[in-house]
Amino acid sequence: MSTYYFVAASERFLTETDRLEEVLQERLSNYTKIGRPIDFWLIRNPKFLQSHTFKLMIANIPGPIASIVSTDAKFIEFLKLRLEFVVKGTFETTPNTSNHILSSVKA
Repeated sequence: MSTYYFVAASERFLTETDRLEEVLQERLSNYTKIGRPIDFWLIRNPKFLQSHTFKLMIANIPGPIASIVSTDAKFIEFLKLRLEFVVKGTFETTPNTSNHILSSVKA
């Protein structure tokens, strides 16, 4: 089992927020410098949020929805505090479903 942590908000909020872009660029630069593999993804219209588990959580988010997903719980907690207007959650996957879960729903 793999555990993933996420924040979700409207795609517009996540993709047009300078604070998020700055945070992701700094994190990517740091990971590259230290040789750490990337463990976070920006997913537009994520499939995993379509499950019944998250229906109530995302009900008040204006669509389309986007999400930052990571295997690092501390990073997601940091994003929640930094961005404020996001919902935070977690889910688990098996190795067979990880790629499917982290994909987007076709519009």
